[in-house]
Amino acid sequence: MQQLQESIYQLIVETSTNLPKDVRKAIRQAKANESAGTRSAIALETITNNIMMAEGDVSPICQDTGMPTFKVKTPVGVNQLEIKKAIFAAMEQATKDGKLRPNSVDSLFGKNSGNNLGPGTPVIKFEQHENDYIDIRLILKGGGCENKNIQYSLPCELEGLGKAGRDLDGIRKCILHSVYQAQGQGCSAGFIGVGIGGDRTSGYELAKDQLFRLTDDVNPIEELKAMEEYILENANKLGVGTMGFGGETTLLGCKIGVINRLPASFFVSVAYNCWAFRRLGMKINAESGEISEWIYRDGEEISFTNETNESGEQPREVKLVAPITEEQIRELRVGDVVSISGMMYTGRDAIHHHLNDHDSPVDLNGQIIYHCGPVVVKDTDGNYQIKAAGPTTSIREEPYQGDIMKKFGIRAVIGKGGMGAKTLKALGEHGGVYLNAIGGAAQYYAQCIKEVKGVDLLEFGIPEAMWHLQVEDFKAVVTMDSHGNSLHQEVDQDSLQKLATMAEKVF
Repeated sequence: MQQLQESIYQLIVETSTNLPKDVRKAIRQAKANESAGTRSAIALETITNNIMMAEGDVSPICQDTGMPTFKVKTPVGVNQLEIKKAIFAAMEQATKDGKLRPNSVDSLFGKNSGNNLGPGTPVIKFEQHENDYIDIRLILKGGGCENKNIQYSLPCELEGLGKAGRDLDGIRKCILHSVYQAQGQGCSAGFIGVGIGGDRTSGYELAKDQLFRLTDDVNPIEELKAMEEYILENANKLGVGTMGFGGETTLLGCKIGVINRLPASFFVSVAYNCWAFRRLGMKINAESGEISEWIYRDGEEISFTNETNESGEQPREVKLVAPITEEQIRELRVGDVVSISGMMYTGRDAIHHHLNDHDSPVDLNGQIIYHCGPVVVKDTDGNYQIKAAGPTTSIREEPYQGDIMKKFGIRAVIGKGGMGAKTLKALGEHGGVYLNAIGGAAQYYAQCIKEVKGVDLLEFGIPEAMWHLQVEDFKAVVTMDSHGNSLHQEVDQDSLQKLATMAEKVF
């Protein structure tokens, strides 16, 4: 039991901190496709640096270590209850060690369990096989990309594409639309798993199962092989790009599976996964619990270089020190790269809900709110240390953000994926700016945090508390300014026009 637990612990740590070779290869190609100096090129440079930093420090690639999903195949006669106990113990230890963020929250009362355990957490799927070893595979799929999952019921009408019928071409349209609707909010460039058929539940399970496939495998069904190739080629013509900044690469991989359906139902289910595609597996000796072989580790070692296409125009870089004045904010324009030093304060869903009806525990006038739920541990001296600190998806705060900025005098918010019309209007009225950090780059941004100065509202749990962070040269891109400009709106409109050119029947 102890050896089995240790093996599973190693699986969790390696999955969280060391990106698979096939995923690295796809990211390397995306980086080579971008012109130097563009927003997407800058984002991909940050991403590749982050990958190497996470591996070197054995720290989470992304602070959102997601909903851990284990697929376990066991020989006949192996006690699956013992495996489940070992998984629970390994999960708790990995959380304590800062390899996973505590992500299990009571759905009714909002309390974080603190150890990643609770009803339904983690997800464990068992099945038997005729081999004599235990096959365990793990995927860590964060909330930002999980929220961009989508399911279609055919026939249906799709924006930009028109009617999608119950045929291969209708499936094609659904998959293209799924990439368009994500708009970088799931930390593109991403990967998608597609499930055709089943009921609503089995369709989504089939879609997520496709994410366990290697990015360069070949679909045995000829029609689906052709579909995968078509989607990968044409989704990258949409121009959504890395982080939704625009660019050459929007999708890094597409895998499609099919199962039978009911006559009355025709579902196309899409599981969207971010660039931080944390998926690993291993074979375990059923007698000793020791690892006999790692899965997904074959192939060439992947290194990242600074090679890109010929240089493009470099964006303007502006240095800011918090607190920030309205005059400084009004000078910023969409496309500027901002480098921030001074203080910033984290705030996610619970903080925004709280600030809507309560006073702030700190003076936020002229300050910055960072949409971030970090991985935090205490060192031997009892001081808090940030182990991972990338941005979370901002659109969830749309109902509150503009009002809270005006109420407390906040000048800037940092997150990923952009915000909506209400926030954009408030930025103009108040003199505020939205800064898009690079989603998933949790190690890169953790290095910018020099000290934790304090924490408030820790009763909300580590991810949802308000952390007071002293930062240095924290970089992000202005994507919504105080003059009514939004890069996210521009990319959305442009990609919709390109989507519409793909409406004509292909399959």
